[in-house]
Amino acid sequence: MHIDLPEKRYYKIGEVAKAFNVNTSLIRFWEKEFDIIKPKKNAKGNRLFTQEDIKNFKLIFSLVKERGFTLEGAKQKLKQNPESTIHNQDIINRLESVKAELIKIKNQL
Repeated sequence: MHIDLPEKRYYKIGEVAKAFNVNTSLIRFWEKEFDIIKPKKNAKGNRLFTQEDIKNFKLIFSLVKERGFTLEGAKQKLKQNPESTIHNQDIINRLESVKAELIKIKNQL
C-alpha cells in the first residue's frame, strides 16, 4: 500500500485516517492496542503523529489489513522479531515506491 502524505513533522489524526482510508476510531484503537504508536499531544489533547508513527501504522496496516493477521497475531509478530518485520516492510515500501514511479512513467508515455 502506497501512503501519500506530504512530508511534515506532525500529522493530525484526520490526515492519518484519510491516508490509510480508515476511520479515526481505528487509528485511536490501534494506538491503544500497539505500544509502538506513541503520538504527541498538544495542549488541547489532540494527537500529533510523527513520521515514526506513520511508519509503524504502515507496518500494522500491512500485517492486519493486507496479510490477514489478527491483532494478537500482529502483536506477537512485532514482539518476536521486530527488526525482521520492520526490515521486510521497508523492502515492501521501497518496491511499492518503484512500482508507483514505473506506473507514472508508463502513463506519461
